[in-house]
Amino acid sequence: MRLPNSVFKPYASIGTNLLFFEKGRPTEKIWYYEQPVPEGQKAYSMTRPIRAEHFADCVAWWGGPTREGRVETEQAWRVPIAQIQERNYNLDLKNPHVAAADHGDPEELLAELQTAEQKAAALRDQLKAILAEALLR
Repeated sequence: MRLPNSVFKPYASIGTNLLFFEKGRPTEKIWYYEQPVPEGQKAYSMTRPIRAEHFADCVAWWGGPTREGRVETEQAWRVPIAQIQERNYNLDLKNPHVAAADHGDPEELLAELQTAEQKAAALRDQLKAILAEALLR
């Protein structure tokens, strides 16, 4: 289970994964479930913490003691153990149902940053001139 980054804020803002193991047979696949932040809430906080009822959809999806009927959804996916082995047992896999954010072309972003920095420098110089003039009065 992948918990949102905000679950342990302000103490930690990193993502947290809960692992559940089943005793008695070899692992053939690993199920992932990404716990969403409740609708209308951007993140968890000290005043709006994660609550037991937020896990209701996951509990329903889990499939009870026999874990039957579990299916892939926008929040749940499975990965065969062979894929995990190929990744040198790295279990940190992102949700394949969520498109990666496209931050744009790095060259264009750097050009935009440079333009913004030039504008900020010009405004800073203008403010310095205004303050210097005000001090002379």
